Amino acid sequence: MRREQEPEHIRQDVRQRYGKLARQQRATCCCSSSSCCSSRASDEVQAAGARLGYSREDLAGVPEPASMSLGCGNPNAIASLRPGEVVLDLGCGAGLDCFLAARQVGETGRVIGVDMTPEMLAKARQHAARLGIRNVEFRLGEIEHLPVADKSVDVIISNCVINLSPAKPAVFREAHRVLKPGGRLAIADVVATAPLPDAARQDMALWSACISGAACVDDLEAMLREAGFGQIRIAPQDSSREMIREWAAGRDATEYVLSATIEAIS
Repeated sequence: MRREQEPEHIRQDVRQRYGKLARQQRATCCCSSSSCCSSRASDEVQAAGARLGYSREDLAGVPEPASMSLGCGNPNAIASLRPGEVVLDLGCGAGLDCFLAARQVGETGRVIGVDMTPEMLAKARQHAARLGIRNVEFRLGEIEHLPVADKSVDVIISNCVINLSPAKPAVFREAHRVLKPGGRLAIADVVATAPLPDAARQDMALWSACISGAACVDDLEAMLREAGFGQIRIAPQDSSREMIREWAAGRDATEYVLSATIEAIS
């Protein structure tokens, strides 16, 4: 029997895999096969975005490499962002959701993107400079140890990233720490709908494919409550089945996971 994966080993493996994707300018999608993570033409990106809840207007004007970090949903669609708010994106990747949030909060608002992969942050900063967006900043850091001040954020968004963390309770504790009282959590992520086989839990390719690290809804609710959140709502999306079937070649991940929206109030 294989030894349980160590948290730091998981973190390093995920960082290396996503760093490689950034260097190759390939999509930061949740996928373990090279075919579905390869660069896609604009029409295909638009079609993929539509399945996740991004409109053509959302993706208009965003550099295509940034729009390829589509994740497993559109957290901005549930965040109800308002002008002047401070938004934090956990695991921002190439910056797509940060740029969309920046449009919504306007010049009086601010968006902070945190990612642990230097190559992804370099891409995000390049895109921000190209777009002339000045109300976004990107910080290197782990979502379990956020480089953000206490009670300084109005809204936290995240797109298919928290499942990758081997220390999810720490992620939610940090999220609660940096949110202002009454602050909002608006997340698109993957949840487990059935117990994953031990072999899948130990498969690092499936960790990076956003499958092996998925937690069940009951466990996520418990983590959020323990961290101090209330008004928790976790809604698995049955419509995500088609997308998730593409994530792991030769395996039907929909037997175990679905995309979900996760909302809570600090």
